[in-house]
Amino acid sequence: MKKVIINGGNGRMGQAIARIIANQPQLNLEIVAVREEGQDVHTQADVVIDFSSVQGAQEAFALARELKAACLIGTTNLPERFLFQMQEEHKIPLFYAPNVSLGVYFFGELLKQASRMYSGYERALHEIHHIHKKDAPSGTAKKLAEAIELPLKKVSYERFGETIGTHILTLSGPYEQIMLKHEALDRDLFAASAVHIAAWLVKQPAGFYTMQDYAQFILKSSKKKENNL
Repeated sequence: MKKVIINGGNGRMGQAIARIIANQPQLNLEIVAVREEGQDVHTQADVVIDFSSVQGAQEAFALARELKAACLIGTTNLPERFLFQMQEEHKIPLFYAPNVSLGVYFFGELLKQASRMYSGYERALHEIHHIHKKDAPSGTAKKLAEAIELPLKKVSYERFGETIGTHILTLSGPYEQIMLKHEALDRDLFAASAVHIAAWLVKQPAGFYTMQDYAQFILKSSKKKENNL
């Protein structure tokens, strides 16, 4: 079994990750510690999973390097300097994504294709999240906007109720309007994806990984299964 430290374990994502690890023993993961910002941890681990705060994410990264463990960071709104530091990592397997959902990643790929197909159409991106979310626009919205080279002034947002996460791209032409939407229906979407990515990450050599790397692995695995049928 691979040993897991959950950083930000008392948060909603941390609790969901713990529940999914407990319910999916086939992934060979077990939790050895739950950590919050500023806490010391005295245990060995194979992977640190972080959904916490800016400070917490940096502490998780430092802890993983100290333990020579893999590290998955899903915390958003991180400072640029820290992002550059992560991208240069070569001592441990390090994964970072502002949104760990494979469905959201593929949605971003669809938006790229739609933007090319409807070249010349006016574009706008709108995101909706729960009222507790601190960053606005969300890290996911910023990533999607970056993927389609959309200026941030074209990204709008709202905070409503307990909405988990909704992203809508609108393409407007002179005679028509096209809307592409991704809506998360359950927070377990992100927690389950994080757990599966962690199980994959511990098997990877040292270096920096993103959703693109994981998506390529999933697509290759699916193709192999199809070829074996």
